[in-house]
Amino acid sequence: MRLSRSPAARATISFLTLIFASGKADAQQIWNDARSTALVERATERRASQIADTALVDYKATAHGYVTFLAQFGEGFPEPPKIVKADELGLEVYWRAPDLSKQRIMGRRDTLLLPTDINYHRDHLGIVQNNFRNIIRLGEGDEVKDVPHPLSAAGLQAYDFAIRDSLQIRLGDRTLDVYEVRVRPKDDRQPRAVGAVYIDRESGEVVRMAFSFTRAALIDKELEDVSVVLENALIEGRFWLPRRQEIEIRRTGSWLDYPARGIIRGRWEICCYEVNVPIDPGLFTGPEIVMAPAAERQANPFPFSGRVLDSLPPDVRAVTDADVRKVQDEARALVREAALARTRSFALSARHVSDIVRFNRVEGLALGTGFLQRIGGGLSVAASGRFGFSDEELKGRGALEYTTGAGSRLALAAERQYRDASDEQETSLVRNTLAAQEFGSDYTDPHDVNSLSLSGQLARIGWQPSFELAWEQHDSLSVHAQPANGRFEPTIPALPLHEIRLTLGLDRPTALTFGGYELGTRLSASGIWRQNKTSGAGGSFFRPAITLDLQKPFGSSRLVLHSVAAGLFGGADTVPAQHLVYFGGPTTGPGYNFHELAGRGGLSQRVEYRFLAPFFPIPLGRFGRAPATITLAPFANAVWIDRSPAFKESRQGWYPSVGLGALTVFDVLRFDVARGLRDGRWTFGVDVGRDFWSVL
Repeated sequence: MRLSRSPAARATISFLTLIFASGKADAQQIWNDARSTALVERATERRASQIADTALVDYKATAHGYVTFLAQFGEGFPEPPKIVKADELGLEVYWRAPDLSKQRIMGRRDTLLLPTDINYHRDHLGIVQNNFRNIIRLGEGDEVKDVPHPLSAAGLQAYDFAIRDSLQIRLGDRTLDVYEVRVRPKDDRQPRAVGAVYIDRESGEVVRMAFSFTRAALIDKELEDVSVVLENALIEGRFWLPRRQEIEIRRTGSWLDYPARGIIRGRWEICCYEVNVPIDPGLFTGPEIVMAPAAERQANPFPFSGRVLDSLPPDVRAVTDADVRKVQDEARALVREAALARTRSFALSARHVSDIVRFNRVEGLALGTGFLQRIGGGLSVAASGRFGFSDEELKGRGALEYTTGAGSRLALAAERQYRDASDEQETSLVRNTLAAQEFGSDYTDPHDVNSLSLSGQLARIGWQPSFELAWEQHDSLSVHAQPANGRFEPTIPALPLHEIRLTLGLDRPTALTFGGYELGTRLSASGIWRQNKTSGAGGSFFRPAITLDLQKPFGSSRLVLHSVAAGLFGGADTVPAQHLVYFGGPTTGPGYNFHELAGRGGLSQRVEYRFLAPFFPIPLGRFGRAPATITLAPFANAVWIDRSPAFKESRQGWYPSVGLGALTVFDVLRFDVARGLRDGRWTFGVDVGRDFWSVL
């Protein structure tokens, strides 16, 4: 009998079909009580007996899925990951008693958005049958190995169980009672699973599994965590068989504490079951997951629709799917943080490539490094330093940091740094290093800052609030370096002062919002009390700032809007140069000189439309081939500035400009030409794509 996607066949424990009956967790959860123990023992027996169940001889089904490789950058990983490679797959799935499984790939297509030579483990290209075997493995044993299944004979001895909630699933005129049972290891130092299983109270069948793993279970030491969600559907009113599956594998480097992360996501939908149909036993010989012969794939192509990226589910682009995030949060609640955390206690540290080497007009060539020493319990000591060979000065930072498993942070830090007065970074620091060294074009305005600060950030909510309370000493800097060609402009005349500053921030990582727009927001407001070092005169003022990124895709094209605004309120007429608002340059004021638009308040608004145009493909060796297209990006920009300072040429009002950008080699390189329309000029530039600035 062939089952279509009827309501009964589609019924799962997902949020779309789940209705809370009691909606009420036990007031005092009791581990290994009689009720919980009896339920999991029955589920274990049922899971074992299903293999020998003569009513279910075999079945075949169809699976449609995506395996995506994503990259995430920046300290604290504030933005959603970028898709590097996406594979779409169509499978024929076969199962035969007692426990034979075969999956044939009938269709596979991929798209490459950044150069990579990644190859997936074979089991990432198929689904999980029978809710895993009694010993759980992932990545063909290279990622997770030899973990006892919670609902196995060994699992009953290795785990604690507790019923947390009573739920109901309604299937037409039938109602199923389901218990959510939390699972934690008795010894979290061993390779174990952590999470929850959802069990039908009447039959003892597994309806859903959602779990992560202890650190000891992760064979690859570069893994951060592995999360698994398996959902089953009730087929023919009797058999709970795979319906929906998600696996997320997150990995970072093991030797350098650097803000870059690789993520593999597998997402599958299984449907169209045919139960107890004759299947040739010879089909199950050889590897479980294979590519079907080319002739068969050509004769019976899998019905893909549209382009790979157009068909990707929206939550694949999210930081972490809601179900997977819940698995990670539950794991942290069930076991010690040390049982999930990476074991390395010491690592070299760099927040940006330019923390290691850079060049600018003040320091000349500057080399630096840092380290991070984890103490335990979420505490760590971080230190970094940099020495400039032209100014012959040492800059550095030392901090005591506390980080929760969810990513919230609190830090007490002392540092000396050369802080850039810019509200918005005009170029990548790598591009700035090359341009400053070769052509005397330094697009930073640094001033000297010594500070003692207490800062914190709250993670794991839609908006991320933060604060910083700092006591600081400011001073001006001088040009010390010499470029290979040209000359450097002088630095800003920063006012020597003592300052107490309280800054409150509110960040919203880029996410889907109204009308299909993707919105990212950064809000900050600083209350500043300052005292002049020389005259002793003091004053206070308020400085708010906002940055908005708003994007809307239209097929392969994209509308991009970028807004930056800041202002100063209160205080005397003379405002320290380091607190003014600065615009002008490739990002905030194309077609105008670097920071020539400065004042007590200002706004920069860019409107850009990106679309594909034919271009010749660029071979990249083993990393693939850049597509035979180029992204063209005509744009218009306008800057409004108010009350320029005495050391700048007087500017007031609106300063518009127009230009054209071109992004190539997977949009990693960007070329720009622009013209300022009010006392402006032609400007030309080349840089790395803005998505990568956070690590450069």
